[in-house]
Amino acid sequence: MTVRTILDAKGHQIQSVEPGAKLSAAIKILSERKIGAVLVMSEGRIEGILSERDIVRVLGERGAAVLDEPVSAVMTCKVVSCRQADTVAAIMEMMTLGKFRHLPVVEDGKVVGLISIGDIVKSRVREFEMEQEALREYIKTA
Repeated sequence: MTVRTILDAKGHQIQSVEPGAKLSAAIKILSERKIGAVLVMSEGRIEGILSERDIVRVLGERGAAVLDEPVSAVMTCKVVSCRQADTVAAIMEMMTLGKFRHLPVVEDGKVVGLISIGDIVKSRVREFEMEQEALREYIKTA
């Protein structure tokens, strides 16, 4: 299974904010959309990623005053990405080793989607269920 398979099922939409947006505005987007991360983008380029973990960490370190700071002061600057042709096994390993839960999908320098560990788990569970059903049908007809 590839990243493309997951994106085709999930969709290619992404949520992003500008680096200068207030952290409170980014938190509102995360809350309204019920998502765990947004890409921080400027002129179509990824500048960073802001996750729930980033927010909790900075709130714990600096308190509520950080909510008025720009996202660029809080975001993770080093963003690892993948391609649509990458296998689920490869990106699971990337996410595990890097200890992150969200991965932008980039093709030819353009962001084409964002997948989460939840998306991967959902697709793997669906794959296992289909295999089990196929085995049950095989056993019934044997």
